[in-house]
Amino acid sequence: MGPPRPDLPLLPESRVCLRNLARHRPQQHAQRFPRARSAAVLVALFVGRTGHLHVLLSRRADTLKSFPGDTALPGGKYEEGDKSAEDTARREAFEEIGLPIDRRRTPLLCTLQPFLSRNDLIVIPVVVLITDPNVKPMLNEPEVAALFSHPLHSFLSSTAPFPMQEGDRAYHTFEDVMMSERPVRMHRFLTGREHDGIKPVFGFTAGILLHTAMVGYGTKPDFEVDAPGQRTMPERIEYALENNQVLKEAVEKERAERHRRRERRIGSRL
Repeated sequence: MGPPRPDLPLLPESRVCLRNLARHRPQQHAQRFPRARSAAVLVALFVGRTGHLHVLLSRRADTLKSFPGDTALPGGKYEEGDKSAEDTARREAFEEIGLPIDRRRTPLLCTLQPFLSRNDLIVIPVVVLITDPNVKPMLNEPEVAALFSHPLHSFLSSTAPFPMQEGDRAYHTFEDVMMSERPVRMHRFLTGREHDGIKPVFGFTAGILLHTAMVGYGTKPDFEVDAPGQRTMPERIEYALENNQVLKEAVEKERAERHRRRERRIGSRL
């Protein structure tokens, strides 16, 4: 991606964020991820009227079997025909919220490090910038109940970007939970829409957006990100690939399939 368009009302810190994201290259993993357990989410950014960057978030439909009503990023599992995590994220965002797949209207900024989800998926965040002001999302109502946005920089702060109402919980809170014998810090950010039935940004989604903001703005938040003794995300994924039964079986199945295909190719040459 080239420099941000000069007609966008960018604040200096927003311009820095976009440049940092466009230059970002995530750490490469040595081990191949099983496609059957691979997924991607789209972190779709746009420039608000005040020049701040905002991210699109959705409220999952209450009728969904997994995580009904949660605040989430558009995304889903890899499907045959997807050539990359970017393809997966763009396809899912188009299906869920009607975001155009056209890369000229939503150019790629970067992909981020993979994240491990609660349902044993290895998920790659794909960050794009919506540059076309005529983009109008259309919700797939069986999957998405509502669409809203939140300032990206606010995931680095314990201060709410909106007026707090009496009786509200703190804008940012966290809970340390045990996963694979190690603590993991689960962050929670209010959206300011809780009285309308919108849930806070929590856990997996909060972790992705916190990481996006840290990469973009090049700074740490005003709170501690990790629990004492917490593994890094690459370490958590490596541990899961070696010890999680669902992931281990997926790895072995795909390894065996690659071996069978290789043997068939060799046999056809003899």
